[in-house]
Amino acid sequence: MDNELLSKLLRIDKEIERRKSNNKLAEYNKTKVHKKQMAFHKCTKRNRWVFGGNRSGKSQCGAVEAVWLARGIHPFRQNKTCDGWVVSLSQQVQRDVAQSKILYYLNPDWIVDIIMLTGRKDSAQNGVIDYILVKNVFGEVSKIGFKTCDQGREKFQGTSLDWVWFDEEPPFDIYLECRMRVLDREGIIFGTMTPLKGLTWVYDKIFLNESADPDVWYIEMEWADNPYLSKAEIDVLSKTLSSEELESRRYGKFMAKGGLVYSEFDPNIHVIEPFSVPKEWFDNISIDPGLHNPLSAHWYAVDFDGNIYVIAEHYMAEKTIEFHANAIIEKCRALGWPTGFDGRYCALIDSAANQKTLSSPKSVSELFYDYGINVNTNVNKDLFSGISRVKSYLKNAKGEAKLFIFSNCVNMIREIKGYWWGGADVPIKKDDHAMDELRYYIMSRPDAHEPEKPQLNEIQLHKEKLIAQNKRKQLLSRRW
Repeated sequence: MDNELLSKLLRIDKEIERRKSNNKLAEYNKTKVHKKQMAFHKCTKRNRWVFGGNRSGKSQCGAVEAVWLARGIHPFRQNKTCDGWVVSLSQQVQRDVAQSKILYYLNPDWIVDIIMLTGRKDSAQNGVIDYILVKNVFGEVSKIGFKTCDQGREKFQGTSLDWVWFDEEPPFDIYLECRMRVLDREGIIFGTMTPLKGLTWVYDKIFLNESADPDVWYIEMEWADNPYLSKAEIDVLSKTLSSEELESRRYGKFMAKGGLVYSEFDPNIHVIEPFSVPKEWFDNISIDPGLHNPLSAHWYAVDFDGNIYVIAEHYMAEKTIEFHANAIIEKCRALGWPTGFDGRYCALIDSAANQKTLSSPKSVSELFYDYGINVNTNVNKDLFSGISRVKSYLKNAKGEAKLFIFSNCVNMIREIKGYWWGGADVPIKKDDHAMDELRYYIMSRPDAHEPEKPQLNEIQLHKEKLIAQNKRKQLLSRRW
């Protein structure tokens, strides 16, 4: 082999190594896999969010997603030349977090140009970037622009985009403006944030998804999900924070002053995919009546081990009793739900249903009866006993879940995630219709706690002692 050929091969090897060292993107989730990061990337919804604690790996999601899109190499989406914005809270946060991570994953060979707001482009990481022009695999150029919320809503107008990444929670008006920017291109929104501001618009619009938008999706990340954080480091970090701070800064949880009523609820445990429920498990229907407010009705089944399944729901507002009754009957027929001896379907209902309505001389319960549903108003409405009983089914004395909700019961899931304690140690009276009828049903069931042994008086204790002594004598006599 002549020296010239050898020299060429060495230069090729050197270039390959250089490209490998520059291509941090190629190493992303290779040696160690962050499963929740990959779940985020694989989701095809158009409005995706990561709620994660500090150092949970959430911002890496956003940066890699942005670079994949700009390069046209997203492994789970249809690729094209595209333009997007990275939105941070301020220029300093942009420089230190989102911009830094974009530059980390963006191979210098892929950069056509960098336009700076402040600083020099040959030292872009130390300045504030306006936008980056990126080569994509289609032979064209994509644009990654940078915006900050402190610029105000007006600076977010007038541009059509393919994607927007929010690194931390933006003001609602800027979020709406950015949604308009991706509208005509059918683009995507994604956000990565630690929920430190409490129950803001993100909680209502994204976490609870109060409008049931089918394009909304989220995932929660915590420190233990990050394979690059050691258990020792997690323990050290945890000891420095209060229990309230841990919920948001470690687990990425939304927090209100009073806390969640059902803090035991975990969607990963208690929400399950629907399956064909044996008719032998069918138990009862529970209703919280409403005319202007939503009427909430759910169908409950119980297996032979005492596990409760919420298998269907009817949840609507501004409808007549006749409409609700017909909808409930239709759902019963679809499920194959049994009728009572008189051919009517049976259900539990709030005792308030015994009151007369303004539009009829009959009560709500009487109207339901006329329309084919025999409702039982003799329900236990004790608030605190009911909450305690529901908690025991979410997590019993052995730490086991005994209550499971089908994923298509979206309104019950939304309500249980948003059921907060308010003043005077009572839940906030908002969006609690499914929570009320859940309590009515659970209170009709046995307590999920293990029964406590009764306290014995002195005579009973002495009797137990004599019985035990007698048993020991019998065992000894048998040995001899």
